[in-house]
Amino acid sequence: MKSAVFAKAGQMKLIDIDKPTIQAPDDVIIRVVRTCVCGSDLWYYKGINPVEANAENSGHEAIGIVEEVGDAITTVKPGDFVIAPFTHGCGHCAACRAGFDGSCQSHDNNFSNGVQAEYIRFTHGQWALVKIPGKPSDYSEGMLKSLLTLADVMATGYHAARVANVNAGDTVVVMGDGAVGLCAIIAAKMCGAKRIISTSRHADRLALAKEFGATDNVADRGDDAVKKIMELTNGTGADAVLECVGTEQSTDTAMKVGRPGAIIGRVGLPHTPKQDMTTPFYKNTIVAGGPASVTTYDKAVLLKAVLDGEINPGKVFTKSFSLDDIDAAYKGMDQRQVIKSYVIVND
Repeated sequence: MKSAVFAKAGQMKLIDIDKPTIQAPDDVIIRVVRTCVCGSDLWYYKGINPVEANAENSGHEAIGIVEEVGDAITTVKPGDFVIAPFTHGCGHCAACRAGFDGSCQSHDNNFSNGVQAEYIRFTHGQWALVKIPGKPSDYSEGMLKSLLTLADVMATGYHAARVANVNAGDTVVVMGDGAVGLCAIIAAKMCGAKRIISTSRHADRLALAKEFGATDNVADRGDDAVKKIMELTNGTGADAVLECVGTEQSTDTAMKVGRPGAIIGRVGLPHTPKQDMTTPFYKNTIVAGGPASVTTYDKAVLLKAVLDGEINPGKVFTKSFSLDDIDAAYKGMDQRQVIKSYVIVND
């Protein structure tokens, strides 16, 4: 089967590898129908995170058809159409029962990898996989795109809003205009925020942010961004800040634009080993967040919202590619020509 690998920094390629097989009783083999490229994949593509030549792709978002199941799997069967979350919660540990399956305590291999491929071995599939009614051909391409966001970015944006305790009437700042940041705008609106301040510097992303519910936008960065956001909130600051980037600057800004007692919902993959906690201390700033509770949110809220047409997060996919064109899919995102690359693998 075909699978993408990092040929080197700045270049992806496809190689032929053996189709995965069942190795543990709770394994599920899935034929990938659609996958995509995540902003976090670009850290490796750019060479910011070191990557060895021909290393497995870091892809972790997929929807597909169950091909085979291990002996311990009773929740899905061959032929089922499923969302394959990037997290692999067990559903019964203390973390999962509390709604934090992104931090499942039962596994030390809780995250997907290598899903930019024709088939994947999904470990710990008993509870984590989310069944989609029917089959792929029952859905439009637009609906398939929205279903794919439920493997990561929509659930991650929702996680930011959930841990930041966004409530009706709140003023919310969203740091980041990538797919997660845009989905966080959807989530903030779902939670009833009355004012949502986006932080986009790109016309296509700003247009989508406004369509999803942003009421204001600040394109500045650093101290200038802090000044403008504080002006927009009459010097008070936001009730909640959704940090969807993970860089030092984004995190620093997020800490400065919340009112005293505001909650910072952090879902951007951190690249800030050190952080000033003195200033947030005196503002009573609450910092929360981490890997999203994908399965929990999909089963409880998000799958129904997509199927009912209440939200359309699939619009974050602004260009489609075949698996054969995986390098172009990465390059388009790296060069900011694409918000999020959608990869068609199988029918």
